[in-house]
Amino acid sequence: MKISASIYSNKNQKVIDTIKLLNESNVDFIHVDCNDDTSVFDDIEAMKQNSSIPIDLHIITPTPDKYYDLLIKHQPEFVTFQVEDLKQELKIPKEYKGLKGIAITTNTSIDIFEKYANEFGFMLFMATIPGQSGGAFDKSNFQKIIDFQKKYPQAKVHVDGGVNAEVSFILRNMGVYASVSGSYLFNSQNIATALLNLKHNETQSHFIVKDFMRSIQDSPVVKENELDLKNVLEKINQGKLGFTLVVNDTNTLKGIIGNADLRKGLLNHLDNLNNISCSEMINTNPITVNENITVVELLNTIKNQPRPVLYLPVVNDKKQAVGTLTFMNLIKGEL
Repeated sequence: MKISASIYSNKNQKVIDTIKLLNESNVDFIHVDCNDDTSVFDDIEAMKQNSSIPIDLHIITPTPDKYYDLLIKHQPEFVTFQVEDLKQELKIPKEYKGLKGIAITTNTSIDIFEKYANEFGFMLFMATIPGQSGGAFDKSNFQKIIDFQKKYPQAKVHVDGGVNAEVSFILRNMGVYASVSGSYLFNSQNIATALLNLKHNETQSHFIVKDFMRSIQDSPVVKENELDLKNVLEKINQGKLGFTLVVNDTNTLKGIIGNADLRKGLLNHLDNLNNISCSEMINTNPITVNENITVVELLNTIKNQPRPVLYLPVVNDKKQAVGTLTFMNLIKGEL
């Protein structure tokens, strides 16, 4: 996941000094908040002259047209407009060559993206109050991100607000493309260490698994009494996660069938596929996690496994399946 450093969150240094500081780090983007103030483009010009780090510009204004010429002139690599403040229709000229996005606050529906989906490449989720630094991440945004990714799989997700090491881990696992960090980076004693935490490490827990898991309604599930090859294949194909849960009538988890279990079952009955019993394919003792464990407990569970964990069923205290977690975005050696 890319980290975009919110430059105006550094209250202790001038912009030019902060640029130099960021040049010495491995930050991916410089995030610039523009609260209807065209003078920020003077800072953007300084950033362009003194750094090769891409500019991630977030504009909050009712009248976007007064920014179009400035966008064409300075060409920030990313530009985002806050939709709740717009009083004019967004018509960004084609002469602007950067990537375009819209930003929404927690209370705004993701459906607003529909009118922009053909031309805009990403959505910025404002998980705290726009323009305010140091707020806490609103956990309802986890589900909004899941819903957005499902509805707009080609669009990237950016997140701003309350991104610390723990939130960063969750967002990376969810496949978020970029997150903005301000107070967490600049209030740390060492910006390089803080950046490393955002990219790789986890140190504390404020969220539990059920805050960010994929719900049972959005997970591939086959009922035990409907277990046949056709249903298993359909659920794995529809879910696009490489597995399906198997539950009984009370949603008690009976096991999982993954791609490897399916291949093994087919190989064992190649001579007579009519004799395949899907019950034989079920891994009846999968690794599971409780919905109420913390992020740190989840990490410890994953790290203690002898093999990389691709997915986990999530259960409640009654051993009923309530959701799933997948780790496709972390398998590249992050854990």
